[in-house]
Amino acid sequence: MRLSPDEIIFWQQGFIKLNATIVFTWALMFVLAGGAKLITRNLATGLERSRWQNLLEVVVTGIEKQIEEVGLKHPRKFLPFLGTLFLFVASASLCTVIPGYEPPTGSLSTTAALALCVFVAVPLFGIEEQGLGGYFKSYMEPTIFMLPFNIISEISRTLALAVRLFGNMMSGGMIIAILLSITPFLFPLVMTALGLLTGMVQAYIFSILATVYIAAAAHVRKEKPEGITNHETMNDDSKRR
Repeated sequence: MRLSPDEIIFWQQGFIKLNATIVFTWALMFVLAGGAKLITRNLATGLERSRWQNLLEVVVTGIEKQIEEVGLKHPRKFLPFLGTLFLFVASASLCTVIPGYEPPTGSLSTTAALALCVFVAVPLFGIEEQGLGGYFKSYMEPTIFMLPFNIISEISRTLALAVRLFGNMMSGGMIIAILLSITPFLFPLVMTALGLLTGMVQAYIFSILATVYIAAAAHVRKEKPEGITNHETMNDDSKRR
């Protein structure tokens, strides 16, 4: 029983290997990019639209709504990154119905790469929203003694993202393989449907966690309007009383 698509080697020359993870990752990226190009080349603005455009708009609108509900006010800014994460992980799971296909998310190298993308995106979006000083100041809140703990938290949650997705995808595949080997004529359709559902749930969880991390980094604290001092604020309070 294979624990990872990394074990499937298609070509090897010395230490250079072309395994199933690399092949299916690039194939999936090619299909997603090509499909997006085909669907968006003749976009219609009227009432008459193709089914593929309607499907794409439903997916994009749903992702935007989820991003906004997490707390990001301008979801269009974060849609390309977060939407790509969700579509890649979800498509990797949906394609398991294709005979011979191995999901690249069943490899720790793929999930680690996705988690690293989130690790890099979080400070980039945070600096864009709060500025360089404001973002790094958040690491020292509420006191400067929290700096090392906040740094450790950033690293540990990146590891958790990678290991969680890899573990769930690998364990789900192993359970389905075991059950199919025991009862090959009874559970194939049910187990395949369960695997697809599990993959979609993992794609949703991974993208939502990435959105939460970015929302936390991009959170801008409310400041007092310019020109208003603490003394003026105290006078206004006394007048109200």
